[in-house]
Formats: sequence, C-alpha cells, structure tokens
Amino acid sequence: MSTDTVGSLTLALLLLIAGANLFGQLAALLRQPKVVGEIAAGILLGPSLFGLLAPDTAARIFGNGGDDPATVVIGFLYHLGLLLLMFVSGASARNVLGKENWKPTAWILGLGTPLPFFLALAVAPLLPLEDFMGDAGSEPAVILVFAVATAVTSIPVITKIFYDLGILHTRFASLILGAAVVEDIVLWGVLALATAIASATVAAGGDALAETVSVHVVANGLYVLVAMTILPPLLRRLSRARWNVLAAHTPIAWIMVVVLGYVSVAAALDVTLAFAAFLAGFGIVGGIKSTEHQRFRAPLAAIDHVSAAVFIPIYFAVVGYRLDFTKGFSPVMLIAFLLGSSAVVLLSTGLAARLAGFRRLDIVNLAVTCNARGGPGIVLASVAFDAGIINAPFFTTLVLTAVLTSQACGAWLDFVLRKGWPLLSSEGAEEQRKPPHQFVPE
Repeated sequence: MSTDTVGSLTLALLLLIAGANLFGQLAALLRQPKVVGEIAAGILLGPSLFGLLAPDTAARIFGNGGDDPATVVIGFLYHLGLLLLMFVSGASARNVLGKENWKPTAWILGLGTPLPFFLALAVAPLLPLEDFMGDAGSEPAVILVFAVATAVTSIPVITKIFYDLGILHTRFASLILGAAVVEDIVLWGVLALATAIASATVAAGGDALAETVSVHVVANGLYVLVAMTILPPLLRRLSRARWNVLAAHTPIAWIMVVVLGYVSVAAALDVTLAFAAFLAGFGIVGGIKSTEHQRFRAPLAAIDHVSAAVFIPIYFAVVGYRLDFTKGFSPVMLIAFLLGSSAVVLLSTGLAARLAGFRRLDIVNLAVTCNARGGPGIVLASVAFDAGIINAPFFTTLVLTAVLTSQACGAWLDFVLRKGWPLLSSEGAEEQRKPPHQFVPE
C-alpha cells in the first residue's frame, strides 16, 4: 500500500470519525438519537452531496469501489463496527426479564410482535416485490425481510434513549428491553433464514435450492441452540481456568477472542455474522457469575466506550454514505412503508398492552417505544442489502424508517417526562428521570 493510499485512507477515517461524532453530538443537543447525526454525517460525505459536488475528490478519498484499497479497508471497518454494535447489544441482554414483567412481556411477545410479522407476511406477496428485490432475485427472502422490518424493535437505540433520558432504572425500561431481547433473537433467526435462502438461490438455483436452504437452516438453528445453551456455561468455566492467561491478565483480549471466535465459526457455517456477534455478547455476560462480574465490568465498559466513539460511528456513517438520494430513493415507497408498518406495530402493541392490563398513556408509551426500529432496523437493511436480497430504494426506505421511528420515540418520551407524566402509571413518582449514570452492559 503506497503512502498516497495510506494518506487518503487516513483522511477518510478522519472525516468519518470526526463527522459522525460531531453530528452525533449535534443531534443529542437537538434531543435526537445520536445515530441520526452519525447517519447524517455519512449522507453529507456520500454521493448525495460531497460525491455529487466533487466526485473525483470523493473517489480519491473514499475509493472507487471493487478492490480499491480504501474501499476494502473502509468496508472492513464498516463490518467491524456492525459486529461491535451487535456484541454490545447482546451484552446488554442480562437481567431484563424481571418477574413483575413476565405477564406483559408474554403479551407483547405473544401478540405485539407476531401480529405485525404475520400480517406483513400475508400482505407482502400482494405487493410488487420486483420493486424491492435485489440482485439475489429471491422472492421468499424479500418477503421475510419485509416482515422482519415491520416487526423489529431496537435494543441499542432504545437503550441509548433510556440512558440519555435517565430512565434506564425504571420498570418501563426493563419491560421494553426484556421483550426486545427475546423478540430480536427470534427475528434475527428469521433474517438468518432469509440470507440463507438468498445465498442458496444464487449458488444453487432451481433443483438444488431446497436442499441447500435446508442445510443453511439446520446450520443456523444448531448454531443458535449451542450459542444460547451450551456456550455461556462453557465460557464461564474457560474464563476461570488457571491456564487461561488472557482472561486472568488481559480480559479485553479474552473478550475479543471470544467475539472473533463466534464470528469465525459463523462464517465457516454461513451463519449471519451480525447475529453471531449478538450471541457472543449474550454468551459473554451469560457466562459470568455475579461473583466474577466485577472483573469483567471494566473490560466490557472499555470495549463499549471505544466502540461507541470510533467503530460504531464509522458503521452508521458508512450506512449514511451508502444512501444515494440521487438514484436510490423512492418517496412513495418510504411514506407507504413508514405509515403502514408503524400503524400495524402501534395497534398490535397497543392491543397487547391493553390485554396485559395497561391503560391510556401507558399503552401509548409502550406502543411508540416498541415502534422504534433504530439500530436493528438499520442492521437489517445493511445485511439484507449486502446479501443482495433488497435493492437500493428499499434499503434507503428501511434506514430512513429506522431513523424516523427512533426520532419519534425519543421525542415522545422526552415530552412525557418534561410534562411530569409517568411512563407507567403503576410506578408513579419513581418513573421521574434521574441523572444518567454510566451505562455498562450487564
């Protein structure tokens, strides 16, 4: 790699990291999720503005695509940011299913999530799917992605909104996160199935498709089963082994070895890598006993801080960079999907909350929060677009839907708290916001 290439790549990373963090802080000042600003920074650096005004300069800095060194390196950092985002999300999936939330969580999971998913499955075949389809040309995969995109709820963005508003300690937060954790595990499994079908469609074609899909589905199912049941206690034993010098002396290295191990095995089995990183986070915290948790608390926090400052902003900035409003945007598609999917989720979650015993404002708060697609919505769009399942206009639609629903969630909860209203009437004054404390996945 030449000096000029290294210099251009360094400038590209400088612009992505600085721009994403600065615009993220600006978004926070405007009471918006930071992810909105990070994506906006990428849009400004991408073909919609900088690439349109100075295409040659943009190409020299960010690469020309294909095997261009800058494109390859930025692409790797994009995927690394995605993996770390999902790892941090998985590491947050602990102690969120309190006994007092079992009944409402069951209603949300039994009705609030499945109803939008199955309604979308029923409606999707009636739509002109060729308008959504990517290079893989797989109609079943498009239908599954359409359904997941309708039903998905954001763990990382909701967690960040709760943290910024100072309500991460509340029953409302634990109820939402508990339902979102279980829901996203199931929906990520469906996405893994969709990517398996798409890759099998491209690789196998006609007669061999069913057999290839079956192999992919079995591999994904076994991977999830092992990662959810066997690996957490195994990781606990390994972390306490006397010969494990990494866990004893450099726990950050141990955690990263575990994450990379999960991802490497997933790649060999053709399992969705982002889902593997999520399961790695879940396995790490599930494999830590309360007596050992203090030893891993600081390393997890360090990884969280570096990821949130460098790699995750790069990921979201590159997502924004890939949004080309000059040729990959359909306002009609965006409005139709945003309004239709939001209506279904709001009504379904509202019905589930009503059956769980909640009333009036409680129902509205739960429904609006569950409609925030946030990080998983963007990750879903990225994974589906990279796999060739969806095309550029639908990719843009999914990303913008995730951003807009997250904005609506943050703005509504902030409004409720500023009015002094409780998020759940059963908590009363306890629901009032507290100064945000340092969030560490646990």
